[in-house]
Parts: sequence; C-alpha cells; structure tokens
Amino acid sequence: MKDVAALLLAAGRSRRMGAFKPLLPFGDRTVIERCIANLRAAVVGEVIVVLGHRAEEVRAHLGDSDIRFALNADTDSEMSVSIARGIEQVNDSAKAVIIALVDQPAVSSGVIASLIDEWKRGAKLVQPEHEGRGGHPVLIDLTYRHELLHLDPRTGLRSLFEAHRNQVLRLPIESPYVARDMDTWEDYLALHREVLGWVPST
Repeated sequence: MKDVAALLLAAGRSRRMGAFKPLLPFGDRTVIERCIANLRAAVVGEVIVVLGHRAEEVRAHLGDSDIRFALNADTDSEMSVSIARGIEQVNDSAKAVIIALVDQPAVSSGVIASLIDEWKRGAKLVQPEHEGRGGHPVLIDLTYRHELLHLDPRTGLRSLFEAHRNQVLRLPIESPYVARDMDTWEDYLALHREVLGWVPST
C-alpha cells in the first residue's frame, strides 16, 4: 500500500548477541532479508532500512533490492535517533509508517497487514499484543511525524503512545513472535528451531 511506509531499524551493534544480527542466516536468507521480505509481502509502499554499525557491509549485502537507506551514525544512541533518521527519509506522500525491528524475522506479513487494515479503519496508533504483552512492529499515523522526529530518547515510542493513549489500538495477535526479541545467541537458535524446525550450523 503506497500510503504506508516501513522503517526497519538495523543500526545497533548486537552486543548481547555476540554476532551481528542482521546478517545471521535465517532459513535460506539472512535475518534482515527475511524481515524485508515480510514487510514487502504486506504490500507497504517503501521500505527504509536504518543502518549504523557495519552499515556499508549491510548495504552491499542487500545490493540493488529497491530499498532506501537512512544512516544513524551514532550506533550507541537510543532507538529514538534511528527512528528520527528513518522518518527524515519517508516520502511526504506517505500517510502512515510501520516501525519494525531487525531482530524479529518471524513476524509474518499477515501480522503486518493486519496493522495496516486497522489503520485503514481509522486507527491512528496500532500496537500488536500477544497474551497481553505489547510488541512490534507498530503502526503510526504520520499526523505524528513531528513527534517521531523529536522523541524523548529516554522513553522513545512509549512516550508517544502514552501521550495519545486514547488513540492507541492494542491489537491481539495469535503469533507470539510480535512480543519476542532475539537478543542473545540462545534466543536466535531457539527462534530458528521453532520457526524453521532446525538449528543453523553457524
């Protein structure tokens, strides 16, 4: 849907993982490729990948894949900085943005499409939840573009959602993967086994 852009946040150093998350294998693709494929399958208008640590390596890996890039040069910064750098690249014609995390390759296109469907029905801020636990990706109407550019670095998106609590739709999702991060090597192996049925040899 051309009215909806997507930011994929991939600027971090993956310190807790002990390996660089975006380029880890996930099935027959890398983690970042799987995330991009899921966003595209949900028919978003454009995908903007926010890079930082090892930016040129990731850019070269993705090659000519019709992706736009933003750069967060401060790889030790909070997520709010990556969001701002990404929002700066979103086309002015976009009316909403999905903010996705690179460590969630198991979030399906169907889940992402369900967020877009709720926005089409009039929701301004949509957060998926699984068994009461909030997760990602989130969808934000771009009437909040200015606030996305100036998030409090200490509280990030939480402060935006709290400031507009009456506009927030918490959308129950059957998939547990919206509320699961892939922070450690053990998390990665467990997720790969659970989703794909085997453990990677990496």
